[in-house]
Amino acid sequence: MTGTPTTSPARPPAPESTHLAPGARVLWRRWRGVLVVALLITMTASIALLISGGARQGSELDPDDTTLTGAKGLAELLREAGVEVVRVSNATAAAAVAGDDSLLLVPHTVRLPPEQFEMLAALPSDRLLVAPAAATRAALAPGVKWTAEAQTRSREPHCALPAATRAGTAHTGGFAMTAPSGATGCYPAADGPTLVSYTSGERTITVVGDGGFMTNLRLGEDGNAALAMNLAGSRGTLIWMVPPDDPGELGALVWPGSRTLYELVPAGVYWALLQLVIAVALVAAWRARRIGPVVVERLPVAVRAAETVEGRGRLYRARRARDRASAALRAGTLHRLVPRLGLTADSGPEVVVATLAGRTGQDSHRVRSALFGPPPADDGGLVALAAYLDTLERQVRDS
Repeated sequence: MTGTPTTSPARPPAPESTHLAPGARVLWRRWRGVLVVALLITMTASIALLISGGARQGSELDPDDTTLTGAKGLAELLREAGVEVVRVSNATAAAAVAGDDSLLLVPHTVRLPPEQFEMLAALPSDRLLVAPAAATRAALAPGVKWTAEAQTRSREPHCALPAATRAGTAHTGGFAMTAPSGATGCYPAADGPTLVSYTSGERTITVVGDGGFMTNLRLGEDGNAALAMNLAGSRGTLIWMVPPDDPGELGALVWPGSRTLYELVPAGVYWALLQLVIAVALVAAWRARRIGPVVVERLPVAVRAAETVEGRGRLYRARRARDRASAALRAGTLHRLVPRLGLTADSGPEVVVATLAGRTGQDSHRVRSALFGPPPADDGGLVALAAYLDTLERQVRDS
């Protein structure tokens, strides 16, 4: 019984593959680890910038700044109370307005060269230093030293200083400190007072460990406004130091006793570097494991060097590439002859031609044409060039 042939239904055309091409897959496997590490580094740096990049260090405790870290509010209150507030950015301007009834206020943002600190130290004004750096303390508040960092929070004065007792609770902290004998310490922390006041000669020197109570943000809390006005408004003229208007002036300053560059680097930077080193080490170990040991593979066919040279020569002949063929002949000849002539690889053509002509007795013009002349015009010229170059090389070798 003969049956009718059956045909299977036609298959629909296979959809186009959405996978990457083989070369793209290899590149992706090779570089994906590096891309992941770069992405992690970028994310870490972005988070660090978002956390720490918003602060405006130059405007902090500036009497003309209306931001939360500025002190425009305190300056206006002092002016309303009859205090002349003079904003200066260097010791020369401060000396021009200093007098017996003046107070010099130096925030922690002010950095000056030693000679300007000497000028400020010679002024007859009282001094109010806000979280001063080591160089500022050494020049303007000798004998005051930090003992430890103190949390900034509301504190009771616990002292007999009138400016503090009249203000009461204030938002202080920053640093605890020690002071010379006879000083009055207020707003104590675990390791010492966070505000000290003492007399040196005819001046009253007051040092506070943090100036947050003077800013626009904290001025309305607790007794911050009263404490700030009692300290900064104790004289008829307040000389308020601020950083120079040109930040470039600060780049070349060196302050003896100030913190080193490594101390100024935030601790998070070291953790980020440690994570980067670990990530690079892991990627290196991963890539080394994927590469594996070197495997010697036996070639299926041994190709003799003469066959390679002959094949390349046929390609040059097929393409009539006499220029490339002559350039290869000349380059090979020079590569072998220059060391035999006692010359270096950077010797000029004139030196090579003169030395070779003197060594072989050949005409220098013919030697120059053979080594550095134009390409042969036909195949016969190329053969003649090869023969002449071989003659030159043999003569140098045999001489």
